[in-house]
Amino acid sequence: MSGFFDIPSDLQNTYFGLIGLHLREALLPVLAGLLVSLPIAQLCVRFRWLYPPVLGVTTILYAIPSLAFFVVLIDYTGQTETTVMIPLAVYSLVVLVPAIVDGVRSVPAETLAAATAMGLGPVRRYFQVQLPIAVPAIIAGLRVATVSSISLVSVGMLIGNQGALGNLLNDANIYHRPELAVNSVLTTAVLAIVADAVLVLVRRVLTPWMPKESTR
Repeated sequence: MSGFFDIPSDLQNTYFGLIGLHLREALLPVLAGLLVSLPIAQLCVRFRWLYPPVLGVTTILYAIPSLAFFVVLIDYTGQTETTVMIPLAVYSLVVLVPAIVDGVRSVPAETLAAATAMGLGPVRRYFQVQLPIAVPAIIAGLRVATVSSISLVSVGMLIGNQGALGNLLNDANIYHRPELAVNSVLTTAVLAIVADAVLVLVRRVLTPWMPKESTR
């Protein structure tokens, strides 16, 4: 069992250091994707004709292999975490934009009319009424984007040990230590499960009005 956690020195990290690095490379892109998705989604809600082309562009970007993204970015950002995180942020848009749009559009017209009657402008109505009601849909999108990002970070091993836990897969082959590959797969899976559970908990905290049966 000691070999399971015996991380090769070439990775310049401990086991927990790799976990921290993996979470940073996975979660920061999702956060960036969320910040970009919020205004884009609002524009799509306000101008319905804009939604199909935006969805088309995000889908096309998602279809680009991560390795192709790396090849394009590496001349500008080098063999760094940034080169890994930019594609992950772009990939998150294809999930987050539709989730936010669907959530905001689900707000009843009567609720919007009441908010307008109370003197709320478009910006305040969006942040104080529409987004809170859209929380379940947004969290659902975040769950998919987060788990996907945690999984895809490992691809960074292709550009000079920038894959965090994924680097163990490469070292498992180099040093003929299959336990490192098992470590990488199991730890990544556990991180995805824990992150998903945390988001479910956050959803329940932010939406106490929803019945438990609806928040499973």
